[in-house]
Amino acid sequence: MNSIAMSVSRLRLTSRSGWAERPRHFISLAKPRVMALSLFTAFVGLMIAPIRLEPLAGVITILAIAAGAGAAGALNMWYDADIDAVMARTATRPIPRGKVSKAEALVFGTALGVIAVATLTLVTNLVAGALLAGTILFYVVVYTAWLKRATPQNIVIGGAAGALPPVIGWGAATGQIGLEPLVLFLIIFLWTPPHFWALALNRTDDYARAAVPMLPVAAGRAATTRQILVYSGLLVLASELPWVLAFAGAIYGGIVAICGVLFLLLALQLNRSAAGDRRAAHRLFVYSIAYLTVLFATFLVDHNGGAFASTRLSHDDWISVSPSAARQLRAACSACGIKVREI
Repeated sequence: MNSIAMSVSRLRLTSRSGWAERPRHFISLAKPRVMALSLFTAFVGLMIAPIRLEPLAGVITILAIAAGAGAAGALNMWYDADIDAVMARTATRPIPRGKVSKAEALVFGTALGVIAVATLTLVTNLVAGALLAGTILFYVVVYTAWLKRATPQNIVIGGAAGALPPVIGWGAATGQIGLEPLVLFLIIFLWTPPHFWALALNRTDDYARAAVPMLPVAAGRAATTRQILVYSGLLVLASELPWVLAFAGAIYGGIVAICGVLFLLLALQLNRSAAGDRRAAHRLFVYSIAYLTVLFATFLVDHNGGAFASTRLSHDDWISVSPSAARQLRAACSACGIKVREI
């Protein structure tokens, strides 16, 4: 009897322990490490916009974008469960390990996405909500369900989804799509291929086993390192556009130029490395994360520290004008919530 009681007790403890770990497994579905960089770029897009959101609205906006990114990650794991199970890099994810069922991942991802889009739309505007919805659908339907298994250019085209967060941040503040966030979109779009292919070079066997036609599998190492070098060059040029277009100042231009030279040197080193050299690809992969982080952080500081910062308006700012101009401005600005004062 004692042994039976002990077995039941252990079973209960195991069951409770399993349920206690459930939240952690659902958090893993959201790919928090991948989400972090996207969330930072969305924050930069929000902060450089010419109109400020109220602090509470800004916090909710970032949380909604995070939830949208998490929904995309969960739905990606739901669809790719068969691939994840045979790849060493992804075999420890919650679904292959049996910690979360495919049905649970589908419900979790769908519900999280709906809540994220609805919240962002209600708190900010329809443009931001539509951009977030489009990003989730593009990542899940176009990249995950179609391109990933169909073409070696999957990450090139599919990279558009990962490049949209700064556009969403800007759109949340302004209700529009401006040139500045589109330049940031271009930078991330060109950054994605060398970043991801550097990782894929050391995972070629994994992708081959899963029958995923990543470029190193379909075209080989030499062709992949050449493409990485080409995209790295385009990235370095595009990274200077904020300075060229006067969105950022000389501090940004100088720091990014130095970082760009290092990026090109690592890409060139990878291109010239031996077939069995895994370190060169790993160095470029790690550096690419640091590169994008430094670029966006420098852009945020330099951009908001320049002349443009003094022109930023909140929805509650006062504008002083003459009486006749005030009457005209009231009619045009009342819908925007800008108060006009006579002097």
